[in-house]
Amino acid sequence: MGNVPPLGSLLQTGPLGVCSSKQADPRRAPVAPRLRSRYIGMMRSDGRRADQVRELKITPGFMPTAEGSALIEIGHTKVICTASLEEGVPAFRRGSGKGWVTAEYSMLPRATSIRTQREVNRGRTGGRTQEIQRLIGRSLRGATNFDAFGERTVLIDCDVIQADGGTRTASITGGWLALALAFRQMLDYNVIKKNPLNEYLAAISVGIVDGVPLLDLCYEEDSRADVDMNVVMTSAGEHVEVQATAEKGSFSRDRLDDLLDLAGKGVAELVEAQRGIVTL
Repeated sequence: MGNVPPLGSLLQTGPLGVCSSKQADPRRAPVAPRLRSRYIGMMRSDGRRADQVRELKITPGFMPTAEGSALIEIGHTKVICTASLEEGVPAFRRGSGKGWVTAEYSMLPRATSIRTQREVNRGRTGGRTQEIQRLIGRSLRGATNFDAFGERTVLIDCDVIQADGGTRTASITGGWLALALAFRQMLDYNVIKKNPLNEYLAAISVGIVDGVPLLDLCYEEDSRADVDMNVVMTSAGEHVEVQATAEKGSFSRDRLDDLLDLAGKGVAELVEAQRGIVTL
């Protein structure tokens, strides 16, 4: 694969360098069939409604040296996601005829307001980093058909260059797009015969702040949330992973439903952005 040109030169881009597709997807389905409206009119510190996603911008082909890549910007959070194709699979996968997808996650020292030491200088990967990259890998594997690309590994690198909440969910959403673009390149060059991805996948954060369910928390909201939740969903409306923590006391089933409804609405909007860049 080292001699195969990166996908960037094959993309037909629209305004602002974002790829677009006019083709309708016959399998298109709403992610969130309903949304409770109790808190929709509430305005937040940054002017958003309770059910509003931060401003989203995705730049595909951001790293032209990679088989697939995207810069995802959601609010002030910015993550570079790349997909690298390697021949071979981990030892436990050898001889199976099946591929593998894994992920690595890191944050630049000044991605936050206070410099953090590079983990390479600490001599080991921190527990938070390990947990996040395992989440990214699990999420992307949940939407991938491993039989479709043989004994090859796609490594997803997610590098946070600016952090303002939701870095892991942005990494999943951008990581899926980098993976989809890498598979598209493999299809274009007849490396594989069918797309290993059957549906779109995205993730978003939700939480309860000052007693109010909110969608897509920024850092200021996340740092004082009563409940913090990350939700990974497919375009078919199915959940791949839900991580929920009551930071200050417990929460009811009704509040859980409120949060899942909000997450479904947010994921639907992210999936629409993905559809505008790549068609399955």
